Amino acid sequence: MTNLALDALRRHLAVVVDAVEAGDCFLWVTEFPLFEEDPDTGEPVPSHHPFTGLNLEDLELLETKPLAVRSRAYDLVYNGSELGSGSIRISDPDLQRRVLAVLGIGPEEAQRKFGFLLEAFRYGAPPHGGFALGLDRIVMHLTGSASLRDVIAFPKTTAARALMESAPAPVDPEELKELGLRLIDRTHA
Repeated sequence: MTNLALDALRRHLAVVVDAVEAGDCFLWVTEFPLFEEDPDTGEPVPSHHPFTGLNLEDLELLETKPLAVRSRAYDLVYNGSELGSGSIRISDPDLQRRVLAVLGIGPEEAQRKFGFLLEAFRYGAPPHGGFALGLDRIVMHLTGSASLRDVIAFPKTTAARALMESAPAPVDPEELKELGLRLIDRTHA
């Protein structure tokens, strides 16, 4: 009943603020896979992130057919362009451990990496989720622009370089050391 009322309100507001033109199409995409196959290893990897909830109807497939499990992720699409994305998160520690196990993360590693989260779930974290709007895409549509580059303050090139910020840029070796990172030279690989 709530969905019907909210849909009616949405349609009414769209007319009131003159936000929809004939032929405009909004769509919710809701049947994303929880996992996808890593092209190099063939192993399951998260389609979104390892904390995304799963469709409970697919629970029995988790360990046997993980690539068939649907997630509780969603996108809002307008005329073929993604406007926002989100998901309902896992809030059950045992289920979270099962998902991590499918990803090859055993109990010890799970505790080391995510113990804080698993512990918090033991205290009864409520079901929760999130949704983030892509304001740049919304502005693109509102201005009638054909490209995101027309509305982003600091656009990137097609080679993923941000010319205004000189990015990517060299990283100071001390910063890498502080973070426990090292560069790999792929030109000689």
